[in-house]
Amino acid sequence: MTTADEQEEIVSEDSQPAADAEGASTDVSLLEREGDIAADYLEALLDIADLDGDIDIDVEGSRAAVSIVGADLSRLVGTGGETLEALQELTRLAVHRETGVRSRLMLDIGGHRARRRDELSELGRVRAEQVRDTGETARLDPMTPFERKVVHDAVAAVDGVVSESEGEEPERRIVIRRG
Repeated sequence: MTTADEQEEIVSEDSQPAADAEGASTDVSLLEREGDIAADYLEALLDIADLDGDIDIDVEGSRAAVSIVGADLSRLVGTGGETLEALQELTRLAVHRETGVRSRLMLDIGGHRARRRDELSELGRVRAEQVRDTGETARLDPMTPFERKVVHDAVAAVDGVVSESEGEEPERRIVIRRG
């Protein structure tokens, strides 16, 4: 189970559609426009950095998803995805500047975020099963809101355990215990 703070964080970051200037839910055309703006911004960035990469645009649920794929994009991912997170925020700001709407765009570079999602899902499942079987509470390392959401979802799929977040950013972490 998640705490009220975590529920608010999950809702605000990962579950609710973005709103347009009048407060209405985002429609697909706005999400496609966000993707196009992000792609233009990222293409210019790749040109400046003299990096080769192809940009894929998609709409996943209630957010635009942009992926950069190419040979060696590890510099754009950075250690632990830190550069990727920063580029995602810059891209969101570029979209906001053009649309006036807060963007929830998700950026992936070289499949890093997709791989990380798989790793975290497995981590959450394995640790939840350990907690269920041993009864010992598990405290995970600090994670980003995206990472915590993935782990909370994986833990929720295991019967007999609950998860909640504790601490303050950037040291916010997940605690898994028997439910």
